[in-house]
Amino acid sequence: MGRGGSGGTGPDGAGLGVTGAVKAADRTPPAACCASLCETAMSSGDADRAAELFGSLGDPNRVRIVNVLASSGEAACVCDLTPELGLAQPTVSFHLKKLVEAGLLEREQRGKWAYYSLRPGVLVEIAAVLDPGARRG
Repeated sequence: MGRGGSGGTGPDGAGLGVTGAVKAADRTPPAACCASLCETAMSSGDADRAAELFGSLGDPNRVRIVNVLASSGEAACVCDLTPELGLAQPTVSFHLKKLVEAGLLEREQRGKWAYYSLRPGVLVEIAAVLDPGARRG
């Protein structure tokens, strides 16, 4: 019979009946590719936090500051970063302030100088967004 008619056969040649429906027992389970996405989905709060972190890294100079601090492993003063980045002191200070506000850096006052370092655990936090398996492992 044609497409619009009742009856007909299924892919295995069995009759579909008057309604054309496949019996529940004849259905195959969903493929592995159809597994639930919720197992690794992040919460709304985690997504907000990640967006804030990544948003603060939207400027290449801020990425470089984070890279320099991560590579050195120690706190640095604006005067240490200025020649390394090739930027004016006010520009470096502006970017450091934004990174502190976003929670990527910590600021420590030592006399009249401010020293900046990566907030402990921030690189793991960023990595967990990019590699959700790292959160569970």
